[in-house]
Amino acid sequence: MKKVLALILAATMALGLAACAVPAAAPAAAPAAEAEAEAPAAEAPAAGGDLVGVAMPTKDLQRWNQDGENMKAQLEAAGYQVDLQYGANDIATQVSQIENMIANGCKVLVIASIDGDSLGTVLAQAKEAGIPVIAYDRLIMNSDAVSYYATFDNWLVGTKQGEFIRDALDLDNAGDKTYNIEFITGDPGDNNINFFFDGAMSILQPYLDAGTLVCPSGQVEKAVVATANWATDAAQSRFENILAANYADGTPLDAVLASNDSTALGVENALAASYENDVYPVITGQDCDIAIMKNLIEGRQAMSVFKDTRTLAEKTVAMVDALMKGSEPPVNDTSTYDNGTGIIPSYLCEPVACTVDNYEELLIESGYYTMDQIQ
Repeated sequence: MKKVLALILAATMALGLAACAVPAAAPAAAPAAEAEAEAPAAEAPAAGGDLVGVAMPTKDLQRWNQDGENMKAQLEAAGYQVDLQYGANDIATQVSQIENMIANGCKVLVIASIDGDSLGTVLAQAKEAGIPVIAYDRLIMNSDAVSYYATFDNWLVGTKQGEFIRDALDLDNAGDKTYNIEFITGDPGDNNINFFFDGAMSILQPYLDAGTLVCPSGQVEKAVVATANWATDAAQSRFENILAANYADGTPLDAVLASNDSTALGVENALAASYENDVYPVITGQDCDIAIMKNLIEGRQAMSVFKDTRTLAEKTVAMVDALMKGSEPPVNDTSTYDNGTGIIPSYLCEPVACTVDNYEELLIESGYYTMDQIQ
């Protein structure tokens, strides 16, 4: 009888303990369930209606870092979320990044392409999804998905470079005197080199035809003087060969048409290593990169074309804002830029020639750089 009573008592206690355990476990489970419910809400803004995808080609050049950060800051100040990606100068990487932007619900894409002819397939996806595409700085070719183009007047960039060489050498008053010139431009996959180079040659070609300008290396054609990825080391290597073959005997080099600062820096590095003449040639450039500013100030580079990326970002943000609000983006050119499928409505910002005489006004007083950055 005692054993029976003990068993009944034990069973009763077990049931009581089990009954107490259930309410204790329930509150512990509730926060976990709430956390799972909250997690998707926390991620939702990444696919929200105000998300803008910004694809830049590389971080290897200073200007693309500036462009990307200016764009991101101004878009965020306007109230948009930004997915900013750099493609490491790898086309497949940039394509993958744009695919992810589309999948994540970006409502507008701003793309500075690595190769203007290599985005047709991924941009067809954007068009199918109804996502407007703004080509940024570099025109995207052979795609009817490109809605707008934001850039600088790149023909004017080239003409400013050509005019600077013409005036610095006083070619119109040269008489029988001749001047030696060499040429270097950028990546053949960048459609802008056509405008930079052809704009400059529209000024310089008559002097080449007349024999006032002479190119000792014979390297004048755009395809020959192009530089993959606008790389400084490639520019330097090519110019070291040019100097060794054509200028080692003391022949003066009077001018170098360089389409941008990274290629100009390669030329200047080559000159510093092996050029024996005390007088540096007139060297052009573009972008006012920090890396060349000391050379410009000290006379090793004669000029650079200043393209204020803050202004370009501002105009691009205005385009994005208009598209987001269902209105027409601002443009000021509807006749120049044909990407192979038709004229792309464009906004062209104006470039400015920068020299030792006006760099402080353009760069320092405007807040683009501090003096400490460029010294």
